[in-house]
Amino acid sequence: MTQLILPPIADPSVLAQIDRLARRHDEASGLGMQAMARIGTSAENLIQRLPNFVRARLDSATRAALTRAFGAASRSRRVVRDRGDWFNRMASTVSGAAGGIGGFAGALVELPFTVTLLLRAMLEIAAEHGLDPDSEEVRLECLRIFAAAGPMADDDSSDLGLLAARLSVTGQTLQGLVSRVAPRLSVSLGQKMAAQAAPVFGAVVGATINYTFARYYQEMARVHFGIMRLSQETGLPREVLTEALRLSIERRKRS
Repeated sequence: MTQLILPPIADPSVLAQIDRLARRHDEASGLGMQAMARIGTSAENLIQRLPNFVRARLDSATRAALTRAFGAASRSRRVVRDRGDWFNRMASTVSGAAGGIGGFAGALVELPFTVTLLLRAMLEIAAEHGLDPDSEEVRLECLRIFAAAGPMADDDSSDLGLLAARLSVTGQTLQGLVSRVAPRLSVSLGQKMAAQAAPVFGAVVGATINYTFARYYQEMARVHFGIMRLSQETGLPREVLTEALRLSIERRKRS
């Protein structure tokens, strides 16, 4: 199979914007592991700490949460005006504290509320970038963000791969795409639940983890929607911009 060779970007102003997005990507990717270190918990193998009944319900609960979150997040934006990053982070933090107090059962109840808060934060950022939060294109991009490795992972290649991929709607409904994304998101949410349900930490860990998740997905949304806006403004294909982003991230790691 012939490998597609993407043309380099020559415009310095576009490259400067790509470098800023690469910096955001790097900063977001390191947030989760730093938070885990601060609370004395490793993100590795946390999912194994979940009781069997929780792991069995996690995929279906995540799928249901995603399905309902799109409607709930859109409706909430019509009732309550956008409040910005800090409001969404604090709301997520309070939700995590409540889930932490309730242990595994509380975390399962908290899950759909947290997913809705995270999605609403993404839709606000899409609007901030001049995009239509109710468009199918933006909703698909939100699914890409949710399907990324998550704030507890130390491998960011998954996010870049999903950023470059086209989630096609040909022959599929949005619900079908939700079903593809839910298993990936449930792993990240499962790690979160295992960490925040530790009885020694309880509400403190729940609040810390949710704050980390909110900040991570907000930063990743700015990377994804930044690429979308840049593609619309310059006429450059997203694949070209994403490849430039990947190269910029690699340069930052080597420097």
